[in-house]
Amino acid sequence: MNEEIGERFQQETKYDPDELKERSLDGHRQPERVSAFEAPLGITQLPDPDIEKLKKPLWELLLKRRSRRIFNENEPLSINLLSIVLWATQGITDRHGDTFLRTAPSAGALFPVETYLMIREMDGIEHGLYHFNVRAFQLELLRKGDYSKDLALAALSQAMVTKAQVTFLWTAVVGRSKWKYRQRAYRYIYLETGHIAENLYLACEALGLGTCAIGAFFDDWVNSIIGVDGVEETIIYMATVGSPKKKRD
Repeated sequence: MNEEIGERFQQETKYDPDELKERSLDGHRQPERVSAFEAPLGITQLPDPDIEKLKKPLWELLLKRRSRRIFNENEPLSINLLSIVLWATQGITDRHGDTFLRTAPSAGALFPVETYLMIREMDGIEHGLYHFNVRAFQLELLRKGDYSKDLALAALSQAMVTKAQVTFLWTAVVGRSKWKYRQRAYRYIYLETGHIAENLYLACEALGLGTCAIGAFFDDWVNSIIGVDGVEETIIYMATVGSPKKKRD
């Protein structure tokens, strides 16, 4: 691997005023802002999020926020809690024309980040790989089975993945941002995924759940588990979610 690639990325994605003057956008080339799966194996309608449970002082949540890696692995997570957490990360909060605004910001409101879930232990939902349909507020079952051990190996053998009730998998559909922002889009994608992950941390803290974000993984292994090509759509970030034990880091 080129040891200078980080420096090159930073330099080559800088904005230049002269270069920006020459740009133009073709609205006909804009990709769809949401992913759609024509034939999922099943659909689970999520309950309306009870956001009253999130009404704790922000300052208290910021003070207590921690990464929690030790979970009560046999304690199922309720669909009601998952509903709240999903809404907190990317839930729709308003609409302006054909633009659906969400709880986390996105450059140009293009929303390139998609959420997949590896559900290992939840009440009333079979384990498997799911896609979060934001607009319909549904879970779409893509693959049946428990892939938590495969994901743990892909995440450099981090055992917490095998014990968490749910693992969040955030991918980027790069073309949604690249259509407008070109190479600069990659910067925005990583920033936006960070916004989403912080919302997850604060929501889990408010609900008494544990979460730990994961940035160390073999990208193509995770892409293969999800079923994306790693180019047009690729894994960006992961996070475990579950019922925490008392030990904190």
